[in-house]
Amino acid sequence: MFRWTARHLASVLLSCLMLGAPTARASSFTSEQRAEIIGILREALRSDPSILREALEALRTSYRTRQDEAAHAAIALKRDSLLADPVAGNPAGDVTVVEFYDTRCPYCRRMLPTLAALLKAEPGIRLVYKDLPVLGPTSQIEARALLAAQRQGGYLRMQEALMQAVAPSTPESIRVEAERQGLDGLRLLQDMNDPAIRTRLTTNMMLARGLNIGGTPAMVIGGRLIPGAMELAELRAAIQEARAR
Repeated sequence: MFRWTARHLASVLLSCLMLGAPTARASSFTSEQRAEIIGILREALRSDPSILREALEALRTSYRTRQDEAAHAAIALKRDSLLADPVAGNPAGDVTVVEFYDTRCPYCRRMLPTLAALLKAEPGIRLVYKDLPVLGPTSQIEARALLAAQRQGGYLRMQEALMQAVAPSTPESIRVEAERQGLDGLRLLQDMNDPAIRTRLTTNMMLARGLNIGGTPAMVIGGRLIPGAMELAELRAAIQEARAR
């Protein structure tokens, strides 16, 4: 009976201390009480180290919960900004998936066919692309090219071409690729320098920062923020969860 009580007390004390839950101040205990508490913890941890693992898992769970709640609140607050960018799939879809991505990010490139498969498997999905050029000058050039291509209805065609290209893009290679895709290359180069396009990218950067996005890809599905690349099954599971809410 004593061992169970010691384990229980140790688990509660550790969880409270690690999670920052309200507890009595140390100064409110006598020296004998503090010694007894420390003795209980030491004995319980010595006899059953799983107590510490459980307390750490409780800490991780609490941290993830707080992160999810903060992200959900931020997403709800910035919903209009999240939807204001190029769309693929069903514009009137019942679930919106937003991808923050960089054309030079290898994980984002790996996501391209996965997202294409998602749209084929889930015709009710609205997919919003958020250009987030965080990997240097080439990323910036390509993101500006994509937003310029959007003005001619060629965003998705240029996206696929640029994300499959091996060599870094230059203004000349972008012009050539734009014309290969049936776009006006010279107009696209001019539009790339439009301050409005630079402003859109700055807005995306600020939005990502506001959502605490630390890298690409990052997905917003329903009210959840999910960092990192995802497999098709994971995407569909997150979509089903969003539909169930």
